[in-house]
Amino acid sequence: MNNNALEALKWVGIVLAAGFVGYFGRYLAMLIIARLRKDKATPPAAADVKLAKKQAKQVVKQTKKAAKKS
Repeated sequence: MNNNALEALKWVGIVLAAGFVGYFGRYLAMLIIARLRKDKATPPAAADVKLAKKQAKQVVKQTKKAAKKS
């Protein structure tokens, strides 16, 4: 009887350990995937080009507005 109880406790411990490793392994994998997707979403060069384009448009717009006033 004592041997059966120890065997059952051993299997409960194994199942709990496997669940723990599985859960946190999945969580870590999701963090890694999210970080990789974030890095690929907007390359820094593309963001800089967009910002420069917006700023150039704004300068042209302000120049036209100033020309209309005078």
